[in-house]
Amino acid sequence: MAALTLRGVRKSYGRGMEVIRGIDLDIPDGEFTVFVGPSGCGKSTLLRMIAGLEDINDGEIVLGGERLNQVPPSQRGVAMVFQSYALYPHMTVAENMGFALKMAGRPRAEIDAAVGRAAEILQIGPLLSRKPRELSGGQRQRVAIGRAIVRKPKVFLFDEPLSNLDAALRVQMRIELSRLHREIGNTMVYVTHDQVEAMTLGDRIAVFNGGRVEQVGAPLTLYQRPANRFVAGFLGSPRMNFVEGLAADTGTGLHLQVHGAGAVPLPTGVAAPGEALTLGVRPEHLALCREGEGWAARIDLVEHLGDALIVHASLRGQGHEPLALRLAPSHTELAVGQAVGLRPDPQHLLLFDTQGRALQ
Repeated sequence: MAALTLRGVRKSYGRGMEVIRGIDLDIPDGEFTVFVGPSGCGKSTLLRMIAGLEDINDGEIVLGGERLNQVPPSQRGVAMVFQSYALYPHMTVAENMGFALKMAGRPRAEIDAAVGRAAEILQIGPLLSRKPRELSGGQRQRVAIGRAIVRKPKVFLFDEPLSNLDAALRVQMRIELSRLHREIGNTMVYVTHDQVEAMTLGDRIAVFNGGRVEQVGAPLTLYQRPANRFVAGFLGSPRMNFVEGLAADTGTGLHLQVHGAGAVPLPTGVAAPGEALTLGVRPEHLALCREGEGWAARIDLVEHLGDALIVHASLRGQGHEPLALRLAPSHTELAVGQAVGLRPDPQHLLLFDTQGRALQ
């Protein structure tokens, strides 16, 4: 096990194609860190750079005190688990898991013992004599993880390993990965575009956008106190609601005037009258009230999820994005086209300036 440090890491593909733009990141020994962000944001490229599968143009990558920039992939002490499993179809599960040790010239007894230990951890002992074609998707992923375990790496790297699995199996594998981390305690770096995986797996999350890290922190910290509008909008499902308005002194204090919908009280000193602001409120912090109360709105769609209702509504006035509310399933009286009022919880509001920065 070892700590991983990135300093000023950059990667470009030709002139003007910079995909990693100066990443600084410290991942402590034994931490489960998740890289999350939209497709094309650079998270998988950075993971491959850590593994040595992509060259680094600038900066340095240090693992356990050793600078890795010029170290070959096989000597870095990292093991990577891919989205595609990358199993050899003609080999058994045991042969797949022990292949790296065999190529390294390790004794047969050592290989068998390492494979046996990994199979016990992953609960795949009965599968050791099978070929990959005889396995389910979840079983294949366990084999791919087992192949990484037998190498006893300093760091595990996971590149969207669950994206090929169905929803129920992804939940099961998230549980398995969390258990695996608790049992072996190695440093793990996990790449995903799935925010649910990020929120449930990571000790810390690094949110990527356009080749940069927007914010790093514990899952609930990023959810409750995002540094900017991008992080606020990326984490959470349905996404955070954003409402544009102008700060105004109404004579009873500073308010955010939302065109055509109403006003929301603002904390003292957060903005000057006339300043443009964006209000952020999560779907679970937006309450439904009677027409004529709160913000004037109209229901566009009602989604029944069993344990909750997701209500999509449009504010009165021009230029507002549709808003989403998460409500208890008891709200059975709602109908598309119904005029309603919306009231944000004043204890759970976020404000952003015109550059998208959170106003704390």
